[in-house]
Amino acid sequence: MSRTDKASIVDGLSSRLESAPFVALADYRGISVEQVNALRNKFREAGMHYEVIKNKLAKRAIAGSDKEAMNDLLVGMTAWIISGEDPIAAAKVLKAEQERTGIKLLWGTACLFANPRYMHGAATSCNADAFAYAAAQVKKAIEVTHQLGGEGYTFWGGREGYSTLWNTDIGRELDHLGAFLQMAVDHKKKIGFKGQFYIEPKPKEPTKHQYDSDAAACLNFLRQYNLMDHFKLNLETNHATLAGHEMQHEMEVAVAAGALGSIDANTGDPMLGWDTDQFPTSIYLTTECMLPILKMGGFSTGGVNFDAKVRRESFEPEDLFHAHVGGMDAFARGLRIAAAIRADGRLEEFVKNRYRSWDSGIGKKIESGKASFKSLETYILKKGEVSKNESGRQEFLENLINEFI
Repeated sequence: MSRTDKASIVDGLSSRLESAPFVALADYRGISVEQVNALRNKFREAGMHYEVIKNKLAKRAIAGSDKEAMNDLLVGMTAWIISGEDPIAAAKVLKAEQERTGIKLLWGTACLFANPRYMHGAATSCNADAFAYAAAQVKKAIEVTHQLGGEGYTFWGGREGYSTLWNTDIGRELDHLGAFLQMAVDHKKKIGFKGQFYIEPKPKEPTKHQYDSDAAACLNFLRQYNLMDHFKLNLETNHATLAGHEMQHEMEVAVAAGALGSIDANTGDPMLGWDTDQFPTSIYLTTECMLPILKMGGFSTGGVNFDAKVRRESFEPEDLFHAHVGGMDAFARGLRIAAAIRADGRLEEFVKNRYRSWDSGIGKKIESGKASFKSLETYILKKGEVSKNESGRQEFLENLINEFI
């Protein structure tokens, strides 16, 4: 391709993007030439452009524009979908494809962290215009998710936090975030969207600190702003690692609050301080994940979903095959092992027996709300000393789990 041809492609894409009310990127790996051509014709009929342009040329076309934030997405086999006058034309085409293929949409979301307009946050920005822009973006994303029959919508606050406290009013920012999510709830009701709302915790990256740092922080926030009835948590293993927790901890915290809605099935390197989104392979990890899910009776929303990618050095199609099959097998084995542990009953019985002092006597009175500091003082003065403590048997229980792995 000559330099003149390349310049023409760059100028053409730049011109189309400048006036487009809607732009999307698609990874077209695994789609045949016939399928690509059929999609291109359908988009054209809907007044849209579907085109494949080399990522290097596309980056030149968006340099210095409001689309430059899409640079990080220009990886691999990328197609551009550029709308004409109708901003939801792409959704209409995708809806028709859903009906043809039977493919369903799990959930939708909006990217409120990549564009420079969100450098100080979206719902928590010091710039009220950024809040307004984010609201309009989420409004449209919820509407499209609803139109495509999505089963849920996920909020991830990648920029909802701070880099330094010297320039931050935490109280005001949290109030703004609470108001933003309440607006989302109100709009969901207005349009009749029945899907589940999720918050996905993560402690940092790209900010120093995110307000939705872990499960406990999210639950506290939802309670404070009276949003518990409208949101569940979508937990990710690698995010738990970054928060200094095991995934099992995050899941048990959410289950105890009745707020576990879904999980992102991946893993990360605990020696690294960033999100690596590796495919899960540890049977211990998947067993630890499946035990709380079975304990709560399984998912009624969401599910076990891959948010993972192969390593940079794994660049052949075969690697993607091994990653997905291996990840599914790991969780299938984790499910079978967790079911066997529950059927065996020894772990559950041990935990139940450990808390037996709460099933009668003074423990039962405390749990039923019939005790006070005064009555407890009287009780312990008469008893003199606490009952003898028993071993937690951690090593025994770890070896017990090993019997099933």
